[in-house]
Amino acid sequence: MKIEQVYTGCIAHAAYYVESNGEAAIFDPLRDVQPYIDRAKQDNASIKYVFETHFHADFVSGHLDLMQKTGAKIVFGPTAAPNYNAVVAEDNQVFELGKIKIKVLHTPGHTMESSTYLIYDEAGKEHAIITGDTLFIGDVGRPDLVQLVKSEVTEEILARHLFQSLRNKIMPLADELIVYPNHGAGSACGKNMSKETTDTLGNQKKTNYALRADMTEDEFVKELLTGLATPPQYFPKNVLMNIMGYEHLDEVLLRAKQPLTVIAFEDVIQQKNALILDTRDPQTFSEGFIPNSLNIGLNGQFAVWVGELIKDIKQPIVLVTEEGKEQESMVRLSRVGYDCTIGYLEGGFEQWKKEGKVVEKITRLSPVEMEERYVKGDIVLLDVRKVNEFKAEHLEDSINIPLNVLEDAIEKLAKDKNYLIYCAGGYRSMMAASIFYKHNIRAIADVVGGYNQIVKECSLDRTEYICPTTML
Repeated sequence: MKIEQVYTGCIAHAAYYVESNGEAAIFDPLRDVQPYIDRAKQDNASIKYVFETHFHADFVSGHLDLMQKTGAKIVFGPTAAPNYNAVVAEDNQVFELGKIKIKVLHTPGHTMESSTYLIYDEAGKEHAIITGDTLFIGDVGRPDLVQLVKSEVTEEILARHLFQSLRNKIMPLADELIVYPNHGAGSACGKNMSKETTDTLGNQKKTNYALRADMTEDEFVKELLTGLATPPQYFPKNVLMNIMGYEHLDEVLLRAKQPLTVIAFEDVIQQKNALILDTRDPQTFSEGFIPNSLNIGLNGQFAVWVGELIKDIKQPIVLVTEEGKEQESMVRLSRVGYDCTIGYLEGGFEQWKKEGKVVEKITRLSPVEMEERYVKGDIVLLDVRKVNEFKAEHLEDSINIPLNVLEDAIEKLAKDKNYLIYCAGGYRSMMAASIFYKHNIRAIADVVGGYNQIVKECSLDRTEYICPTTML
């Protein structure tokens, strides 16, 4: 038996490849399914099943493409109602895969159909659980997402289901079982996930707040619901795609792989009201970009920020990328359901510049340069990190407008001010800077290295007004 975790850091997602005696199963696959198919070929195995732990909110799953390409059966847990052919399993139903067995444990709470898969090895011994968003390392799945598509299923109802699922289905299992969750730190599907992506169940019983043996149901509900951030706006859209079905990725990419000359690029933008999405890294973008571009670099949580900042999932998009990164940009857009890429600038930004088109640049300052400019006055320090990051520690005199709500708030900002923008490390602040430019506010500068670098370079001995505060 083989169990391999396939982890994708961009969206903090874990899929699983399980193989026994020439038969394979994929759990919670991403939409770009070729790597799973290639992995099975290495073992001369056929993919028999695609197991889904639930209808995902944070990505579009690859179950339909895997079914189309391999003939694998899609399996969901009890109560699921997909709009396509799939096996809706019963609680405790067992599936055979080669010489091993996989049992469905219905564990509602994150969603009503959420299920955990208990893996038995060739000797019939319980070996591992693939938990989806029921149980993470250090956390459990948030229960407030179903409300986004079914208002009558409240977060409290699901929290109470989750308490019972954990106590009655998960915690009675053996301590030596390996826990394989669907996400790690950085995912918005929980609030306290560990950077570790596997653990033993016994250790989770000792360390995971949600598995405390002496916790009452009311205490669990209170702790689980306290401190939940607002879910990203694209979550319900991805849920519906996973329930109703979607266009195959090959068709999406065929439409997107359209090289555009500079003239054609300009025509498409005008005719289709297309958004210019520049996926180059922040430093490269700052040194020159096409007017009205939105910068979301591939070198960070690209898909997550696409979902946060591009509100319309059907928005036509044209790409400006580093050479050779065109298809990667398209695939990573599709992972969160953004299927309306209609082309890319052939030759990239360099071709735009070569043809003498208008170019814009964004000033980037080192922390020391930021400090010097701040001394001169009439500067607004703008922190675009999340609220909890800002509350934990921030620069004195700064204001906080989280990046995901900046576009909605930007028209209320004073146009006669100069803004110094920072985040934690410089990735989000460049997105923010590009949004300012799209709104014709150019009296801005971005701080290289963000708050982390400011803390290193701006000491309390040198100034009192620019250094981090203590806990608020």
